[in-house]
Amino acid sequence: MQVMSNPDQADNYVPPVNLPKVAVVILNWNGQRYLQSFMPSVLASGYPELEIVVGDNASTDDSVAFLERNYPQVRIVKNKSNLGFAGGYNQVLKQVEADYYVLLNSDVEVPPGWIQPVIDLMESDPGIAACQPKIKDYRERDKFEYAGAAGGLMDRFGYLFCRGRIFDITETDRGQYNDARNIFWASGAAFFVRKNCFEQAGGLDEDLFAHMEEADLCWRLQRLGYRIMVCPQSEVYHVGGGTLQAVNAFKTYLNFRNNLILLHQNLPGGKVFPLIFLRFWLDLAAWFLFLFQGRLRHSLAINKAHWHYLRGIGRWQRKRKRLPFVEKVRGIYSGSIVFQHFIKGKKYFSELKYFNNLK
Repeated sequence: MQVMSNPDQADNYVPPVNLPKVAVVILNWNGQRYLQSFMPSVLASGYPELEIVVGDNASTDDSVAFLERNYPQVRIVKNKSNLGFAGGYNQVLKQVEADYYVLLNSDVEVPPGWIQPVIDLMESDPGIAACQPKIKDYRERDKFEYAGAAGGLMDRFGYLFCRGRIFDITETDRGQYNDARNIFWASGAAFFVRKNCFEQAGGLDEDLFAHMEEADLCWRLQRLGYRIMVCPQSEVYHVGGGTLQAVNAFKTYLNFRNNLILLHQNLPGGKVFPLIFLRFWLDLAAWFLFLFQGRLRHSLAINKAHWHYLRGIGRWQRKRKRLPFVEKVRGIYSGSIVFQHFIKGKKYFSELKYFNNLK
């Protein structure tokens, strides 16, 4: 596989006459209000070879009838039950033919022309398997949004964060991250992926249900030798929290459980159990923090997450072996983002050093 030595070479790239086919696929569950607000912007994307698909996860609201009534040009694929983000997309994408999939949240507004820059970057190098645009806040448009910002990263202990967002601190976009760069994971809010790479990696992990499944897929793609990138020349506006609010204890459960599964299934053999052991102690600190904040349900959610991880450890162990392991992947911070943020008080990505292969 030929890998582009300098991602900025895409600035001089001339797109081919025969554009690749792109399918924007929106997974919906009881999201009529979002479809009503944001479908017009998706239809005005302006990419010639575009199909728009809504995969419905057995909604009980008027979503499907609303689309059929108002947007007959949008293809609807109906799942028989709510299969979550991972299972829902896997089922729908089996029925979609395109060169590129774009997994787009229903609560995202897109400007005209947002697709072309990402496709141009990915077409310039077959080694790029997945990419995201810049994710901005729908309500405060000069700020990055939590779910992706200017590209997803991970620290050495498995904590996910972004260029432009560390824990709950989101930066104002002043153009400081306008360079196309390798990242660790691309945001599921607006996730571009080559169809053949998606299938080669085995799709999204349905055991995760929701949260971190795009990070898991990106890690598996890197294990296959591909790269993940951010294309800041495109930006979209995400409402955020449309499916599970941050105050929801179920989200806490998914985040803690899925993070352990993510590490177990993708780390090289000698690193798995030492890091999992350390994470149990770090999660215990979070357990006490929730307890002191009076958020008992969130403490109990961590208990449940650890129990379900341990109960399924044989399954996670078997799934580890499906792809080759690599010692180094791009977009890993060699330090501790927890230490840097909570102890040293660093709030911004630009204050961090020692990254693995971002250029």
